[in-house]
Amino acid sequence: MAPPHFLPVTFPAQGCINPSLQFAKRLLSVGAHVTFATVIHARHCMAESKYSSAGLSFASFSNGYDNNVPKYNNGFNNWDDIDLYMDELDRRGSQTLSDLIALNHGNGRRFSGVFYTNLLPWVAEVACSHGIPSTLVWIQPATVLDFYYYYFHGYGDLIQSTGDIPSVPVQLPGLPPLMACDVPSFCNAKNEYNFSLPLFQRHFEVLLEEANPRILANTFDALEPDAIRAIDKFEVNGIVPLIPSTFLDRQDPSDNSFGGDLFKSSSSYMEWTRSQRRALESGRPFLWVIRESGKEERDEDRLSLKQELDKLGMIVPWCSQVEVLSHPSVGCFVTHCGWNSTSESLVCGVPVVAFPQWSDQQTNAKLVADVCRTRVKVTPNEQGLVERGEMRRCLELVVGDGEEEEEMRRNAQKFRELAREAVKEGGSSDKNLRAFVNEVREASG
Repeated sequence: MAPPHFLPVTFPAQGCINPSLQFAKRLLSVGAHVTFATVIHARHCMAESKYSSAGLSFASFSNGYDNNVPKYNNGFNNWDDIDLYMDELDRRGSQTLSDLIALNHGNGRRFSGVFYTNLLPWVAEVACSHGIPSTLVWIQPATVLDFYYYYFHGYGDLIQSTGDIPSVPVQLPGLPPLMACDVPSFCNAKNEYNFSLPLFQRHFEVLLEEANPRILANTFDALEPDAIRAIDKFEVNGIVPLIPSTFLDRQDPSDNSFGGDLFKSSSSYMEWTRSQRRALESGRPFLWVIRESGKEERDEDRLSLKQELDKLGMIVPWCSQVEVLSHPSVGCFVTHCGWNSTSESLVCGVPVVAFPQWSDQQTNAKLVADVCRTRVKVTPNEQGLVERGEMRRCLELVVGDGEEEEEMRRNAQKFRELAREAVKEGGSSDKNLRAFVNEVREASG
């Protein structure tokens, strides 16, 4: 019997492409062939040789901005018109992805199934028009999936009320109590991204039209046992964490350090100065990743304390985050708590100082606090700023020598082992994915 041939389609952002590529490799590992697709510009930015594997090929479709000089991987420059961009991605993407599927079928390479990530509900409609089954690969935790479902199915008013009474938690079935500061930012009154909620609502509309909707979630059973089973309308299977499995050679730790991905390089000079002084005042060696903005930097925007910082740590524009987190000398990870970074910290067993900013990051930070107990979260002042003393307090809570710090490190090691057990052959994530692929193989005859 020929191996199944799958088409994963991903939104053209780094946080979507990375786990989608790992998912593609997981499909290869269980005997499938894969054609990985994203928009034309993002496809051109990928070094194909880096991802080359037997059975893996690459394809692309248009988002209507194929020839732009990009600011981000999607080739779109003006984020003031993000609603226009998303409309074009839907319109042009639907047309050109349909052409891609038809071309493959005409060449005798029919797809057994289509996978699509968050923000691309229209992909399921394109697949349906060609008679191909489709499956949502939810690249955030199941807790966030449940939250959005509840928002559109009976709990929207309750969730919105958290902004009026921030001291009262919202209790949703199968989820931990959520305060206003734990709610995904797309659901609060200050949300500036109008495109987001209608897209999530459309996801659920598409899924509920299916006879037996199934979602493959970027989580594992031991991490979110209640959230995975909270919604009886869907079958949610934890199949990951979707992260690369490369690790540095083990070395003896020389000192506890902290690495961080606080890289909002569009910050003002004053904001940068605050961050730099926090790093200096911690007194601990660090690796600080500051992603370049792509804009020409002004003199006043450069790191004003760089000479002092260089004596204590290292500042780089990019690093292999998983390899750094895998190193035994890393004692703490300062992160915005995007789900990729959060998953990587869990798999590598590194405690976290959580500095969430937007989207699902607040909820992710809550998850690793309540379920895993592997992090401490910064508390802003009344103006929404994190003061120097607060950052130092959080760092000491993670890398100090007290009982609370030791418990956090034990919990980090516990979930490290649980995550690795899930992806091993015979583990929960491995079995879930193999069962899914076998069902497709049998259905296609």
